[in-house]
Amino acid sequence: MGDGGAEHARGWTLRKGRLVAAVASASVMALTGMGWTGYHTALGKIIISHALPNASTSLNGDQNILLMGLDSRLDQNGKPLPQEIYDALHAGDESSGGYNANVLIVVHISDGDGPVTAVSIPRDDYAELPGCPGSVCTGKIKQAYGLAYQQSLNAQASGNAGGAGANDLAAREQTAREAGRKAEISAVNEFLGVSIDHFVEITLGAFFQIAKAVEPITVCLSGDTKDSYSGADFHQGVQRIDAADAMAFVRQRRDENDGSFTDFDRTRRQQAFLVSLVKAARSGGALSSVSGLRKLLQVARDNVAVDSGLDLMELASRASKLTDRPLSLYTLPISGFGKDPNGSDINLVDLPTIRRIVHERFDSDPPAAVDAGPSATPTPPPVLDKPAILDVVNATSRDGLAAAVEESFAARGFTRGSATTAAVPADDTAVEYGPGADQGAQLLADQLHVAATANSAVPAGTVRLTVGTRFPAGDYLTHPGAAVQTQQSGEVSTVAATGSGDRSPAPTDLSQMTGTNVPCVK
Repeated sequence: MGDGGAEHARGWTLRKGRLVAAVASASVMALTGMGWTGYHTALGKIIISHALPNASTSLNGDQNILLMGLDSRLDQNGKPLPQEIYDALHAGDESSGGYNANVLIVVHISDGDGPVTAVSIPRDDYAELPGCPGSVCTGKIKQAYGLAYQQSLNAQASGNAGGAGANDLAAREQTAREAGRKAEISAVNEFLGVSIDHFVEITLGAFFQIAKAVEPITVCLSGDTKDSYSGADFHQGVQRIDAADAMAFVRQRRDENDGSFTDFDRTRRQQAFLVSLVKAARSGGALSSVSGLRKLLQVARDNVAVDSGLDLMELASRASKLTDRPLSLYTLPISGFGKDPNGSDINLVDLPTIRRIVHERFDSDPPAAVDAGPSATPTPPPVLDKPAILDVVNATSRDGLAAAVEESFAARGFTRGSATTAAVPADDTAVEYGPGADQGAQLLADQLHVAATANSAVPAGTVRLTVGTRFPAGDYLTHPGAAVQTQQSGEVSTVAATGSGDRSPAPTDLSQMTGTNVPCVK
């Protein structure tokens, strides 16, 4: 899709994921304590994906759930949507759009009593695309899905990925989508440096149908706004809108009264919509009724895919216990704007800072911690007291990674050993050590959050690090979208997502929206 089409698609797709978050946290609450007959009937129609083959079948412990919204005007089976949806969208018909994952939100639910935290990844962030889908190794993070999807379709057409279902349209579609899901999950894993436990994927049609099921929806705007392109025409203040207006609210891409409206403002619009849905579920509205629930399940049947390990009944039970927890939604910052080799606009990012932000928010229980300013005196990284040789084995497709890792840890007291390439790739990173190298192995293991294992095959005084595909390579190689200078270690302060005018968050700000009240957004 061209830049114009991409910009056009940016609004409505981002809101979709916010919808999914509502489905994953709001409608699920409504399920609890109700009859399950209708639930089971609808669940049998939902697309069950195996893109996360090792996904846990339990929701115990901390959970990271990836919400993906596709830039497609088709349902999960590749079929056109009802005409009334196209009429409401004002965004083209089934021939428009594509398979970019324009909505990427990771929702973290802690096992304790901490807040529910969601982070939105701006869709144009320039990132590594693991596995190089479509032979593209770096690109906009949203592209991983579409590139892998098309690569799979091409392979099936040429007979390289045939099989019993190769001539069946629905089977080809799901095979291609599975490839897209795997690629996008890998890209998010690499980008944020966190593991994804489960995912929910939603198509465009769900938004309008869910909005119809829960209307009216309460929103708040900080000023009058109008956009003839999306149909938005709202006045300042709190207002209740129907499904058609909700489409315009989350799809607005410009403001005829204020030319400063941005893609990031639209992201915060969609977060505000999510907050409104969650509040509606908590206060007892359409999402709390049997008829409302049935409508949502009907939407899920044709427009949602989930991983095979995600038990929606268990999620419903757990979600019902989260209603009193604080809810925070963050939009990750960028370090600037740039162009990719093809001349397309991209967001430049400081990857180590992004990962630090996510880990701080996901690993910190007290809500007050998110507003803390940068640490005045960052803690320096630990250094070895006893020298050790470091051998690095690169089990990824990233050229130069082993040497870059050795260079990094040489400053910690390690002596450079060998830097080699593994005979076969590996997903997991491993730390092994020989006699007398236990201290170095433990330091390395602590830094990389893996276990250290003694191995008699490793020479004395030597630590052998095998870096797998899940290794945070971007922390050691020059990231294609990274700023020249990176921030020092320490917490990154946040700004309110509800600012307007001169107080409106800049793209370089980490913005935060809470679920305490209906947020008043730009």
